[in-house]
Amino acid sequence: MDIIGKGFLARHLWPLRDAHPGVTVLAAGVPRQHLPDGEHEREAALVRETVARCLRRGELLVFLSTASMYGGPGCRGREDDPLVPSTRYGRHKFALERVVRESGVAHLVLRLAYVLGPHGPDFRLVPALVSQLREGRVRVHPGARRDLLHVADFVGLVDGLLAAGVRDETVNVASGDCVDVRELVAHLKHRLGLEAEEVVVGGGDSAFSHCPSVVKLRRLVPEPAGARFGPGYHRRALDRYLRETGA
Repeated sequence: MDIIGKGFLARHLWPLRDAHPGVTVLAAGVPRQHLPDGEHEREAALVRETVARCLRRGELLVFLSTASMYGGPGCRGREDDPLVPSTRYGRHKFALERVVRESGVAHLVLRLAYVLGPHGPDFRLVPALVSQLREGRVRVHPGARRDLLHVADFVGLVDGLLAAGVRDETVNVASGDCVDVRELVAHLKHRLGLEAEEVVVGGGDSAFSHCPSVVKLRRLVPEPAGARFGPGYHRRALDRYLRETGA
């Protein structure tokens, strides 16, 4: 398996590099919101270049997209829902999905939940919450919900989808345990033994509620060994993250 990228997800996918011949995973995309247009253009060019290479070689392209495009009115978080992404980042990724699908390349588009684990970027949600808690003041958005997925389980699900021969599909890769961010804050407070003022910012907004359906995922691939998805998974994922990072 050819892995393009050197960041958080690429690093954790590296143990699969000798598995799944004829597969290229594009794990070098724009990592977050609020980046300049040039970064989006760079990723778009890389997608077009990788599509062309996979077409020449007859390879399967795995494109890592985002579940953050869900959350609009009436959206159930299903892969076949009509989508109008509410964020710039979601619109960018949605456009790149279309480039991949319409190119004719054999593909697997994976819409990822919030993947956490060691060596992840400090600017992302969970390390940011931990940092704010240690400072004694944490910001929360009313109605914000997230589906957490530990990176080891992410790798297991990708491995399972490729081993099952899934192709030319768009699949949510998530735990199915989508919870209010305030529940994440409460669990982190408990585990870290910290108290902090919770500051509510903004109004209730479904755009902050990115809950992907896992019905299709569960039909296509079984849970990785030891994953134990279901209610409460977010607490186990956070506990593992805290152990592994020493946060």
